[in-house]
Amino acid sequence: MVQVTNRKQEVKGQKVKMTPSEAIVETLVAEGVSQVYGILGSAFMDMLDLLPTAGIKFLPVRHEQSAAHMADAYTRVSGVAGVVVGQNGPGITNMVTSVAAANQAHTPMVVISPSAGTPTVGWDGFQECNQVSVFESITKETVQVPHVSRVADCLRTAFRIAYAERGPVLFDIPRDYFYGELEDRILEPYQYRTDSRGSGDPVLVERAVEMLKNARYPVIISGRGVVDSDGIETVKQIAEHVTAPVAVSYMHNDAFPDNHPLSVGPIGYMGAKSAMHTLKKADVVLAIGTRLSVFGTLPCYDIDYFPKEADIIQVDINPRNIARTHPVEVGIIGDARAASEAILHGLQGQMPQPANNNERIKEITTLKEEWENELVELAMEPGSPINPRRALLELMRAVPEGTAISTDIGNVSSTANAYLKFNKGRKHIAALTFGNTGFAYPAALGAKLADPNSPAVAIVGDGAWGMSLHEVSTAVEQNIGVIACVFNNHAWSAEKKNQVDYYNNRFVGADIDAPDFAEVAQSMGAQGFRVDKPEDVGPTIAKAIESDKPTVIDIHVDGTQLAPPFRKDALKMPTRYLSKYKHLDYSEWGKE
Repeated sequence: MVQVTNRKQEVKGQKVKMTPSEAIVETLVAEGVSQVYGILGSAFMDMLDLLPTAGIKFLPVRHEQSAAHMADAYTRVSGVAGVVVGQNGPGITNMVTSVAAANQAHTPMVVISPSAGTPTVGWDGFQECNQVSVFESITKETVQVPHVSRVADCLRTAFRIAYAERGPVLFDIPRDYFYGELEDRILEPYQYRTDSRGSGDPVLVERAVEMLKNARYPVIISGRGVVDSDGIETVKQIAEHVTAPVAVSYMHNDAFPDNHPLSVGPIGYMGAKSAMHTLKKADVVLAIGTRLSVFGTLPCYDIDYFPKEADIIQVDINPRNIARTHPVEVGIIGDARAASEAILHGLQGQMPQPANNNERIKEITTLKEEWENELVELAMEPGSPINPRRALLELMRAVPEGTAISTDIGNVSSTANAYLKFNKGRKHIAALTFGNTGFAYPAALGAKLADPNSPAVAIVGDGAWGMSLHEVSTAVEQNIGVIACVFNNHAWSAEKKNQVDYYNNRFVGADIDAPDFAEVAQSMGAQGFRVDKPEDVGPTIAKAIESDKPTVIDIHVDGTQLAPPFRKDALKMPTRYLSKYKHLDYSEWGKE
């Protein structure tokens, strides 16, 4: 392996001879990559052989979709771009869903994509696929290696774009290009990319400061960009200076500490009423590090909370996201933390004394207390066997401060949005807007690998669990002490709720007949517990956390206690014209 001291000499001196595999691995070392996720394949075996000597651990999963979910979460927690690799053809195409999810989650990632060897391209040979065309629309860029001599250069380009545009990049390399020789030097990341994005146009920052200073009721929305840039402390200081309540964007509950007096909770589906009632009052909204997604700002609980007349200041690193969904008064293109620091500096200059609006803090405290009481009251309604809200409440009471919690897609996972509270960043790992099931468990594995000293808990419905339980074998094999809390209601309940509300309780494909998940976990070498009493939820989770062993807790919850439909905006009562189906028409309900 090329030592760091030697590498610096190579940077300043002559290029050195190396194989393409060596060039790839040494570039990974320079980028601080310590783990690569995937499944063993002959296409990249020459590179794979070098990883242990380079100090890079290969994490073999049971399905390649899990690899990119693990890498996604690893990046969100560590800040280092995740790296995945798979066999050309099916190994790479198995990652489509999870790479698409990382793309919509704005997670830097490099997909090392071996493709068919150059001598056989076009013959429809074994495992041949045009992987570049498959991934073009779900990555920030597809980088193809045109020649052996360009291997390191192209990989540097992949990392540069992944970090700059915040998303996955496909590094496509013909499998025969791992072999041969080239002359190059291994560059340090600062020599080909920069993490400095700047604070935005000073004129626009000054205008934002003026708006906040003169605002009657400013409200801040803190998003993923604040977490990624480690900007929470600065946002906190802005909020305190102008006494601005702070909501967190949809499924980024860790973007502002819940225990802060100005915190009002999450907006979006199954968010906090305290946040929604507060945001409705805003005359100026400072949205930092969030694209203000359409789904994440839809009405909820019949509260149309996103203010129509408020002046919006939006800060985002990506110009495409400015005013993409809501018109803005000021759009600042810049790093969330750097822009926040500039805004804070401007506020401190223009209003040296903080606003100290105690009445507003009292108002926020009352709203939060009312919402918390409502959540507890809803959770304490009896369920058969357990009210899922009660299970979520007991879970949050049981986990220690600093626990990373991943959430999947589904009825219970979404309801969790109202109950999940964090006081530190990089702790809420949600599936986000691609909305695929099977995310939470491999994501929890990635989060635990990034921060082994913190507990990691996955909240998963039984439907999503069927798509990810095979990775219990990975957890056992690699001794990753993640806890899967499987909320078992024997149904695809989010979709079942649509059939309740829109299809007169006609259930097609909604019910799940599953094995005993605790027994299955035990057979795979993990701890397995079945819980069907609400008072047992907390102690079982606490016991699992104390053990720090791979654990599956099969929590049986009431399948009739369901959250409102995800997409009220996209569903309509059924109309039928053919006589054969007329009895299914909404107008015919109750006439049978």
